[in-house]
Amino acid sequence: MPSHPSPQHRMRRILKHSAVLLLTLLAALTACSAPASDDDSIPSLEENRLQPLEGEAHPSLPVTVDSVVPVANRTADTPLTYEQVEVTDVSRILPLNGGVAEIIYTLGLGDNVIGRDSTATFAEAEDLPVVTQGHDISVEGVLSLNPTLVIADTWTGPYEAIEQLRDSGVTLVILDEVWSLDGMYTRITEVAEMLGVPERGEQLVQRVQDQMAEVRDSLPESLRGSRVAFLYLRGSAGVYLLGGPGSGADALVAELGLEDAGTAIGLDRAFTPITSEALIDAQPDILLVMTGGLKSVGGIDGLLKIPGISQTPAGKERRVLAYEDGLLLGFGPRTPQVLKAMAEDLIAMHEGEAQ
Repeated sequence: MPSHPSPQHRMRRILKHSAVLLLTLLAALTACSAPASDDDSIPSLEENRLQPLEGEAHPSLPVTVDSVVPVANRTADTPLTYEQVEVTDVSRILPLNGGVAEIIYTLGLGDNVIGRDSTATFAEAEDLPVVTQGHDISVEGVLSLNPTLVIADTWTGPYEAIEQLRDSGVTLVILDEVWSLDGMYTRITEVAEMLGVPERGEQLVQRVQDQMAEVRDSLPESLRGSRVAFLYLRGSAGVYLLGGPGSGADALVAELGLEDAGTAIGLDRAFTPITSEALIDAQPDILLVMTGGLKSVGGIDGLLKIPGISQTPAGKERRVLAYEDGLLLGFGPRTPQVLKAMAEDLIAMHEGEAQ
């Protein structure tokens, strides 16, 4: 059960007129036949890839950064305190968060990453050893990789494992969790500064912001304002939650010009146990879930058996959008890809019903 704050640039003119014509023709043929290069276009989710910034990253170290001091049994009301950590070596980086791993690779330091957590599912990292199960880390697994820098966030645990890492002497930086787009941009900046490449962080923030604007303008006016209910599901554990303000999904929904159902009915926390009354009151047009959660309840057919679901417009029309668990709320450089997929899926859903 999630708690809150604790539940991813361009031919020169030369010489004579005939040479210019030849070059222009060659360029046109190349543009038609070659696949897209490392530019700013948004890949589809199916490609499962990142977009590293052009050029090489040259870290300038050492740097001193703020790191959250871990606290046992942290809640939403627990104030954050910080300590300063000096980063002197980024040759062997171990990110314990999928979104952070996306940032490191996109900044151009993917070759320095030596392991990953289970939420780093993009193709570039698939062969790396996994040192977590869910959000729980294996201290032995982490230390066996001899990292020079471990990056976690306040969602990483358990607390005892984090304390063991701190006591081991390994350089550990703990970031605050991210549940909003502004938080995502701050995290990109913080990771870039931590790795000694702040200018590349600025470049990445600008690119992600530009991509988000592109996606934001892609949804037809007729679909804007549709009500979306984010459901966090873990059927095997009997966990069925409705997202509200601060769930993270509310930020994605709002970015597309849609309405978050939990917020609309007045929920005052990130997640609330699902009740049939709340669902019927919310009357969502679309249900947004994670693929793992949907599988855990038996797919769409099983989802419709949850009290109240079948009585909503979304349930009646089987309007369900499902995206990978570690990606939907990863808040890394692939977030524009998620929103692009959501917009395209909503358009396809709408067009299918109109036929």
